[in-house]
Amino acid sequence: MAEIKKRSIRPAGSKGSGHALARRATGDPLKVLEVASCMEVGPIRLERRRLIAPYTVKRQGEAETFDLIYRFEEDVFDPDEPASRNLASMMAAQVAVNYGLFCREIVFRGVYDDADRRFLQETARHTAREIFVKKFLEPNPFLCGPAAQLSPLKLTHYLRARLVFPDEPLPRSECSLNHWKGDRSRHAILSSGGKESLLSFGLLREMGYETHPIFINESGRHWYTALNAYRFFAATYSETARVWTNSDRLFAWMLRQFPFIRQDFARVRSDEYPIRLWTVAVFLFGALPLLRKREIGRLVIGDEFDTTIRRSYRGIIHYDGLYDQSRYFDEALTRYYRRKGWPISQFSLLRPLSELLVEKILVERYPELQRHQLSCHAAHIEGARVRPCGRCEKCRRIVGMLVALGADPTRCGYAPQHVTPCLEALAAKGVHQETPGAEHLAFLLHQKGLWPDSSFTLKPRPHPEVMKIRLDPEKSPMESVPVDLRERLYRIFLEHADGAAKRIGRIWVDVDVLADPARTRPYPFESPEGENASRGATSLWGELTWPEARARLHHVDIALLPVGAIEQHGPHLPLDTDAFDAEYLAQQVATACRPPRPLVLPLISYGVSYHHQDFWGTLSVSPETLARLVYEVGMSAAHNGITKLVIINGHGGNAPALHLAAQRINCDAHIFVCVDTGETSEVDLEHVIETPNDVHAGEVETSTALATRPDLVRLDQVQKCIPRFSSRYLNFASRRSLHWYTQTAKISPSGVLGDPTKASRKKGEHIWAVMIKRLVEFVEDLKGMSLDEIYQKHH
Repeated sequence: MAEIKKRSIRPAGSKGSGHALARRATGDPLKVLEVASCMEVGPIRLERRRLIAPYTVKRQGEAETFDLIYRFEEDVFDPDEPASRNLASMMAAQVAVNYGLFCREIVFRGVYDDADRRFLQETARHTAREIFVKKFLEPNPFLCGPAAQLSPLKLTHYLRARLVFPDEPLPRSECSLNHWKGDRSRHAILSSGGKESLLSFGLLREMGYETHPIFINESGRHWYTALNAYRFFAATYSETARVWTNSDRLFAWMLRQFPFIRQDFARVRSDEYPIRLWTVAVFLFGALPLLRKREIGRLVIGDEFDTTIRRSYRGIIHYDGLYDQSRYFDEALTRYYRRKGWPISQFSLLRPLSELLVEKILVERYPELQRHQLSCHAAHIEGARVRPCGRCEKCRRIVGMLVALGADPTRCGYAPQHVTPCLEALAAKGVHQETPGAEHLAFLLHQKGLWPDSSFTLKPRPHPEVMKIRLDPEKSPMESVPVDLRERLYRIFLEHADGAAKRIGRIWVDVDVLADPARTRPYPFESPEGENASRGATSLWGELTWPEARARLHHVDIALLPVGAIEQHGPHLPLDTDAFDAEYLAQQVATACRPPRPLVLPLISYGVSYHHQDFWGTLSVSPETLARLVYEVGMSAAHNGITKLVIINGHGGNAPALHLAAQRINCDAHIFVCVDTGETSEVDLEHVIETPNDVHAGEVETSTALATRPDLVRLDQVQKCIPRFSSRYLNFASRRSLHWYTQTAKISPSGVLGDPTKASRKKGEHIWAVMIKRLVEFVEDLKGMSLDEIYQKHH
């Protein structure tokens, strides 16, 4: 009988808190990392071409402040516009994401909406775990004192700082699609002197796309790695842009706040940063104002096959410090943009390529770009050019690959005397590269007689797949790149690669990449061309012709199935209330989603309503009949290519049958199925409803009917009936109540369970807005995730 079951939410810090368990069990061993009571970001100062964000660190009654600055060469902000201030606030916040392990509180002063707060919370949690593993459990030459002796500790999460947003949240409408336009034919490339961004630029230009290289100019020596490429691009391509920031100085300033970091850290030679891991986002958010100004719809990151990694360190899942170079990062950022209403897709063109194959294509196809390649962080200026040091790990890796490929390292700045020492160091010390790639590099050098048999660090072994296009379901699925790029991109790759291979289990199987069925699978974050044209714009499955259905189902894999009931709703509401509400909610959600929009399956009107059968007009089916019908509809939808089915239930009495059907569909079709009977929005509506035990035809349903079909609400027949029970375990409003069943007429002679006299159109409009918003957010999350990502979070 009970149709609403409230759920208790355990507050942070209660018995389930990872921190609380750790403190009781170990006395809080991570206390040694806490160096500040508070870090405060902002409030920002915004100009048309400049952002200034104070970072204030408070500890032991003292405070120190450093100003983070971004500076542009063209107007990108309107200081009085909420959307500009929102974007600037998010730019300012990214550096702080690195410090959740080290502060009790991080205060973000600025303009943030719900999507921003959720994004910062998730990324801060993730980054705290990555830093704990990569910087404190693994060897780190910058550490000193007790922090260098930490032992593995498995927690629910490692974020010690409480994130505080003291300013009023920004309404989503203030920073939505109305303020941001994106043309998917325009591509921005987060650019540097690295081979990946150079190759990405060459590929997009060759394919005829408008391409904007955006260089982020750090104030320190790290900029040297990009300087040769930037000068060339700025002189050659008018779309080139540069953003100056002093984020590197802020990172160095923060290191001086840490007693566990060696004070001579600036003199320590290392290929890794002492603490930070959330770095790419600092640059990426710095590029976003230019994407907005120039109406760019795609942001291309240069990452190859071996940057998408998941590992376990004594049971702690982590991403080897490469999360912000992984496919998971691209997709998480794209989901965030879509929640914001920003029409941007972020991806890498190069995920199917090894580092060695990236270098090969760049050398053979775009030698004029490869000339400006520079990855050395110890580079120096020599005359009019920046030159690599020729001694670091990156230098020995680049020199080794160029020599193995028969290319000339001096073309990109190496001196002839660098080559032999780099090859010797490569054999003696190895490289930071995936094992198959490193072993195949050694194999190619061994074939040229340039690899010593005495090397124990790296053994030359052939891995033919390294020089092929590699399709891996986790690291490099075809659908991680928009459909319109795929065929031309793979045709170019095939001119330089030794064919293509797909990972099946643990082996690589050769495939014809141009004939692979995945070549036309939808890119989950963009609608197909022409979707917005007349009939093609409908989200209603039943309104499509079969050719239209075929076309849509090539790009859409998520469907909404509304299920309702025809049953009494007191003397004042129509019999089809539940059916209408379920269908209305599904259609409103589909309309509010961004393309590609989910499809709405035809309504199943009849439900399990036997408990209302004492009232005329009620039509009921058995739980077995409803479960069977929904199961067969779901299986048929799966046959059509639906892999995510959201059942929107308008009648609580249907829930057991729908859950049974969902389980069977999942079992037999191996697709994702869920049932929402209001769970996504209940917690947001508790404060709106005045009536306890408002279960049926009461305050909620009367309010929602007044908002959608006021002409069908018989206000002259409204009467309240709030049931009371002798046991709290039977009370529907109790958090301890059980699910139990009875005939409605036994506890309400009118069929009403609640107080419809407290209903209003305004309440109904608010309830609808909340339910639609929460379901849209859920569907948008689902759209961008593979089934594997749904079942296991990848960050």
